[in-house]
This record gives sequence, structure tokens and C-alpha cells, in this order.
Amino acid sequence: MATAISVSSIFSTHSPKLSALPPLSLYIHIPWCVKKCPYCDFNSHEIGKKGSSLPEDEYVSALIRDLEMALPQIWGRPVTSVFLGGGTPSLLSAQAVDKLLTHVRMLLPLELSAEITLEANPGTFEAQKFADFHAAGINRLSIGIQSFNPRHLQALGRIHDDKEAHHAIEIALKNFDNVNLDLMYALPDQTLEEASHDIALACASGVPHISAYHLTLEPNTLFYRFPPSVPDDDLAAEMQLMIEQTVSSWGYANYEISAFAKPNYQSRHNLNYWQFGDYLGIGAGAHSKISFQHKIIRQMRYKQPKQYLAKILTRDSALGDPVQSEHEIQAEDRVFEFMMNALRLTSGFQVDSLQARTGMPITTIQQQLEEAEQRNLISWDHHRIMPTLTGRRFLNDLLQIFLKCKE
Repeated sequence: MATAISVSSIFSTHSPKLSALPPLSLYIHIPWCVKKCPYCDFNSHEIGKKGSSLPEDEYVSALIRDLEMALPQIWGRPVTSVFLGGGTPSLLSAQAVDKLLTHVRMLLPLELSAEITLEANPGTFEAQKFADFHAAGINRLSIGIQSFNPRHLQALGRIHDDKEAHHAIEIALKNFDNVNLDLMYALPDQTLEEASHDIALACASGVPHISAYHLTLEPNTLFYRFPPSVPDDDLAAEMQLMIEQTVSSWGYANYEISAFAKPNYQSRHNLNYWQFGDYLGIGAGAHSKISFQHKIIRQMRYKQPKQYLAKILTRDSALGDPVQSEHEIQAEDRVFEFMMNALRLTSGFQVDSLQARTGMPITTIQQQLEEAEQRNLISWDHHRIMPTLTGRRFLNDLLQIFLKCKE
């Protein structure tokens, strides 16, 4: 292997140059939900069942203006995927989604085969509405099922029951070939058998993609302030292993820690995140990562919908910027951020992609790679670096090694 280069000598120079810009995705944030779930730390705001406080026309106009203002940063770059996330984007009318995607196509060189995903929650499903979403250009649906168990759905504060969950999947598969189900495990008082029943129902539904997330008690959530009784670490680990074995037996590949797909149905949008690609985020609280030849920046839009709308729709040009904060990713942070994403992938990453995405040669982390390899957390050859099964099980320990690059 090549001789290690002094990390400090590289980080002391000007920002490393990128030889080429990475793929670009578009993320559109819709910040409203019928009800705020007690575990959710996303930027979402409750509007109630009638949805009368959803300023749809005003918000879609703001999103279009936001995109227009961001164009100089991404001018001419093809867009490989679009993701409408939230919140609950399926609260929007099909007409609003159609208007929004029409302007996206007008303003951006959207690839013909671009993946265009809409997040939806059971309880917002109407057959005609979702047929119209498909007609508007949505070609992938991601449904927040979380569980098929009525008791767990109630504990999670979901607005749907098990019957509505099955009905939502039925409507989705009638209108979309590409459907993802979001499930959670290690739920309050959940048993291994109950978790097994959930994942078996998801697999039997016939959807080509399943995401299974460990429930975490995030700060600034109701569950964090009033923690429920959840399975201990050993039981949660059993659940994770059971889920991996079950989905594998149904023909799904575990291509990322929490993501399982039938062949050719991996989430292209999320893969771009994990491969340290670029994304422009528009909408209240949306985050962006945008690369230029000599710098990589991160941005965040104003989080509160009212403040975001006031900023972007004001007639005063001095106040019209929706970006609340922006910073450049420093050279010493790039490698760690790359590894934090890429090591979530079962297949890891090609060695030369580190320099392509960060501008930093692989030799800057040779010492850390050797340590991770010695601890059986990665396998490493001249072309690819992959987390081992142990590395995936103890990802935080693996990432801790590369945190030393920052320090």
C-alpha cells in the first residue's frame, strides 16, 4: 500500500479541489402532518384532520420561488432524483404536486429516468388522488406504515389502524410499481414475535422495498421527555437479526443498514445521500449539500413555515433569502462525513470515490483504515472498502476510528 501522508500537512492547505461534481438530487420538504407523532424529531407541524390551516397555494408558490433563487448554485447540473418528504406530502392535492413538478421540469434538467418519490401516510389515502399523483409524475411511493399492530400504532400516536395500513398498500400497488414501506421495531413493549409478524406482513405484501428502523428516543420529542418502556439492547439486536433473515428469505437484499430491496429497486435518492452526492433542499427547514470545484457547502432553510413563507414571499429583496444558515465543510470534516454515510452501505465504497467526492486521497486515512481492518470492522482491497458484518453491527465503534480525522 502507498505511504501514509501527513494528515495535518494536507488539512493545512487550501480547500482540496474536486475533479468532478457528484450527482445531484432535489429534496422538497412539506412541513405539515395531521398529527405530530411522539417519536418524531423531523420538522413537522400539526394541522389537524381537516387540514384547513394548510396554505397549499402559498407554499407551492414559495417552493417554486425558492428553487428559482437557488438555480445559480446548481446551474446546468442534471438532477437524478426528486424526493417529496415531510411531514406528510400526501396531504397536498394532486393539482399542487402537478404544478410543483411541472416547474421542476421547466427549471431543471431532470433526467428522463429520474426517480420521483412522494412520502405518504395511511389515513391520507384516496384511490383517485393517488392515481392523479402518478399522472403528475410521481413514480415511487414511500408509505409510513411503522407497524401493522393496532396496539403499537396507538402507542406511536399514528392516525391509522391496521386495516387502513393494508388498504393503503393495496391502493399504492394498484398505481405504482415502485413502493417502499417504512417499518419500525423495538417499539414500546414489543415482543420478538410481534416484530416478526410485522416484517412478515410487509414482505408478503409484495412491495419491492422495505425500510426497517430501530425506534430511537430523540431529543425534542415527547418520547424523550416521557420515555416509554422499550425492548432492551439484546432484544432489539435479536429483532434486527430476525428482520434481516426474514427479508433475505423473501428475496430482499440488505443494501444499507435499514434498507432492503428486490433487485433494481434500491432507493436511488437515498443512495445518492449515502454515496456523499449533492442535494438541493427547498422548503421549510430543508437541508442542502452542494459541491463546487474548490468548496462544499451545507445550507439550512428557515424551519418555521410562517417564517419561511414570510422570508421568501416578501416584496423586500433584502429580506427574501430563505437560507437561514450556510457553512463550508472544512477539509478535516469531509472525510468523516463521507465515511459516516458510505459505511452504512453493505457494499461499502470504491476506493477512488473518496477522492472524487471529497478531494482527499485515500492515503490521508490509511492509519485509520488499518486499525479498522485489524479490528475486523472493514475488509479492504485495492478497489473497495466494505464494512464487515461486525462493522455493521458496531457502526458507531467503526465511525469513532474515523472521527480521529476531525480531531
